[in-house]
Amino acid sequence: MSKKEIISALVDKYQDDVVCINDTVWGYAEAGMKEYKTAKFYEEFFVEKGFRVESGVADMPTAFVASWGEGHPIVGFLGEFDALPTLSQEAACAVKIPVVEGAYGHGCGHNSLGAGAAGAALAFRDYLEQNRMQGTVRFYGCPGEEYGSGKIYMARAGLYDDLDVCLTWHPGSENKVTTSSSLANISVMFEFHGVSAHAAGNPHLGRSALDACELMNVGVNYLREHIIPEARVHYAYKNAGGIAPNVVHDHAVIHYFIRAPKMSQAQEIYERVKDIAEGAAKMTGTTHEVHLKEAIYDYNPNRTLEKVMQEAFEEIGAPAFDEADFELARKFRATYTKGDLDSVQSGLVRNGYPADAIGPDEVLHTRVLPYVPIDRAMPGSTDVGDASYCAPTAQCSVATEALGTPGHSWQITAQSCSPLASKGAVVAAKVMALTAAMAIEQPELLEKAKAELVRTTGGKYVSAMPPEIMPNIE
Repeated sequence: MSKKEIISALVDKYQDDVVCINDTVWGYAEAGMKEYKTAKFYEEFFVEKGFRVESGVADMPTAFVASWGEGHPIVGFLGEFDALPTLSQEAACAVKIPVVEGAYGHGCGHNSLGAGAAGAALAFRDYLEQNRMQGTVRFYGCPGEEYGSGKIYMARAGLYDDLDVCLTWHPGSENKVTTSSSLANISVMFEFHGVSAHAAGNPHLGRSALDACELMNVGVNYLREHIIPEARVHYAYKNAGGIAPNVVHDHAVIHYFIRAPKMSQAQEIYERVKDIAEGAAKMTGTTHEVHLKEAIYDYNPNRTLEKVMQEAFEEIGAPAFDEADFELARKFRATYTKGDLDSVQSGLVRNGYPADAIGPDEVLHTRVLPYVPIDRAMPGSTDVGDASYCAPTAQCSVATEALGTPGHSWQITAQSCSPLASKGAVVAAKVMALTAAMAIEQPELLEKAKAELVRTTGGKYVSAMPPEIMPNIE
């Protein structure tokens, strides 16, 4: 049997487990950093499968590491399992019907992400056992990718430092190795304190925290012209001071995301935003506090590992969808906007893929896109970035949803508990396990991947989160 056939058979042995994880975690649909049922389920699952489990790592109750084996090479598989607010939706249903109105739902497919990573860890463990090979397999239970960014604290605690290979994937609508970086992201709240007063009777005695927020926004708006064009600064009022217009508001809070292609760039903009906040406080006679919430590194692609993953993906192939899957996908596609559908082709061209790699009328992606290294950042951010600064990291996207599916949507929630997601998660498990098996048998490749990591990062990961800031688990 070929390596591909061996790995495929090992994953197939755990197919029922992958589907069970996918659907069980989908049903829990817990908020980031509060995935208590999910973490307990995973921990018990891995103990039953013969792994050692360390719970509550990096000061997070729902973070854990499941390990098997000893010594190098050490291969880590990253799992995520948090859901998104307001995206509750009935499974495999192409009509918007929440299971519970306003509740959380897996609108980014993290239930499938963890399921596929777990399948890969189990299959790769069996591969080492069958071949009497030394090595360590780890599954990282990473909470709060959407909110809380658990991986930044796991990275800060050194939990990825000794990895030879770090692998993950993400559910999506296309089959490809993810070669673009992501934007570094600093999440920060500015809390202003003023003096309350009657807005008509004695406004001269008041000092408006809301005015401070608004003046800060004016300053940041002018700043946008004078930062690099690839950067983004966006905001939301967390507390606008209250609902009474006849009161001078003594308390207001504004929340900023500061994104840039590199962490150093985001940090430079962050310092300028802090100066603006100080200026707004002086202009209004208020005081202010700065609350750093998260600081996520940009994703650092490892081209050496990516090429191995591409080879593995091409060997495994795309998910084998049947006619029932295509019919389900067509139902979902009927709910998408023209912009959603057009984004498939425009995204291909923008990222350098052949324009005909996906036909305009295709409803599910049934091939693997060619390897195209993309030397720019995708618009979003992910805490996988911090892991990728600690260890050589590669990731892929596997089709689990109809082409054109909008991100963070009820349509993703619905498809994340369907045969589309189950089949995609099994393929992802095979791709990652085969990537690991191919990589560890090439010691010179592992050294090359590590040398690339040192070259692209400077060789030392320094967390952007000060040690005194603890994970936000409230």
